[in-house]
Amino acid sequence: MQIKTDIREISNMSNSHNNGASEILANTVLEGMQDKKGINIKLLDLRHVSNSVVDYFVICSGNTDTQVKALMESVEEEVEKKLGESPWMREGITNCEWIILDYVDVVAHIFKKNKRDYYGIEELWGDAKITSY
Repeated sequence: MQIKTDIREISNMSNSHNNGASEILANTVLEGMQDKKGINIKLLDLRHVSNSVVDYFVICSGNTDTQVKALMESVEEEVEKKLGESPWMREGITNCEWIILDYVDVVAHIFKKNKRDYYGIEELWGDAKITSY
């Protein structure tokens, strides 16, 4: 007996299984940002964007280093409390200008306002479906 599997089939099965989980995770990240009054929160749905390595970006800004750090802590606490997950990777915590919390299928970007304006991450992913909160 020979087992033949198409890699696209496995990828599609994996994506359909993960889409629900990644949507729940993205919404939980969003709630953490809203709890600490994140500014200009946007959810970028990248599931149908070619060459995207994640399902969602959740992006927000804070006015001060203190608010940026509080937003990060709120996201981490909310995800841990509701889903029992911790970020796979955390970057930018030292200077609090652009913090990245990488949950593999969902990446949270927490910017200080001037850095977000400078990098224009939403424009880089113009093909994404963007929802503002």
